[in-house]
Amino acid sequence: MSDFAGVRVSKLSLKGEKRKKKTKTKEKKHKPSDEPSKDLEEVARHGGWACLNDIDCVVGPIAIEVLPHCYLKAMDNGLFVAGDPHSPGEEPLEEEILISIKTSETKRAFKSGYNKYLSIDHQSRLVGRSDAIGQREQFEPVFQDGKIAISCCNDCFLAPDENGNNLIYAKSPKAGPEQFLKIRSNTDLELVKREEELKKIPEEEKGKLSEIEEKYAKKFQAGKFKVNSEDRKILKRAKESGILHATLLDRREKMKSDKFCK
Repeated sequence: MSDFAGVRVSKLSLKGEKRKKKTKTKEKKHKPSDEPSKDLEEVARHGGWACLNDIDCVVGPIAIEVLPHCYLKAMDNGLFVAGDPHSPGEEPLEEEILISIKTSETKRAFKSGYNKYLSIDHQSRLVGRSDAIGQREQFEPVFQDGKIAISCCNDCFLAPDENGNNLIYAKSPKAGPEQFLKIRSNTDLELVKREEELKKIPEEEKGKLSEIEEKYAKKFQAGKFKVNSEDRKILKRAKESGILHATLLDRREKMKSDKFCK
C-alpha cells in the first residue's frame, strides 16, 4: 500500500477565507451504467458481431468493418473491396469473413473464404492470392485511444481507395480517420481471453498442485525423480501468496536430489 493511502485529502484552506457551513445533502442513488446495454445494442445492429478492442481476441473468424456497416469483401479475382452497406441487424456475408491466425504477439495473418492468405502487392493493393504465410502476409492490428488501424508489410495502413474505386490499399504511413476501422467477431470474447491466458501458463503449472509438483520434480531432478511426501496444503497457501516456485524448490531441496538445490 502507498505511504499516501492514509492521508486525508481536503480542500485547501486559505488565510482570511470564510468557511462555509456544511449542509447535509441527500445521497443520490447510483444509477447503473447504461454502457453494457449500449454495447449490446451496437452488437445487435451488426448481427451479433462485436467490436474487438484487444489484440489477443483477434483470432478465428473476424470481419473488418472499413466503413460504417461495410465490410472488407473478397472478390474471386483475389482483390478486396469495401462491400455494400448492410442493413441494421444483418451479419457479414461469407465472402466478408476472414480467419485470423496468430503469427506473433502483435501480428496476425488473414485467410479469405477462397482459402488464400492476404498480402499487399506491388501496387499497394490488398490481395488474397498467397498459399502460405510469409513476411508480406503478416499484419499488425494497432489499438490506440479506442481506435483501430491495421499496419501492413510496407509499413502503411489499410484504407478504402480515396479515388472511389472501392479497392483496399495500404498507402498511408500514418493512420488518420480514413484508416480507422473496426475488427469484429461473433465468438465468445471472454472464452477467447481465457484460452489465451491458459496458453501463457507453462505446461508444468497446469493441473492440480500434486501434478505440478511431480512435473517440476521430473524437470529438475536427474534420474528417478522423488516427490516430497510432506503435507501439500502448504502449496495451496504458497500459490495464493505468489511464492509457489520458491516453496517447490524448498520441498525439493529436502530430497537432496535437485540440481538447483544447495
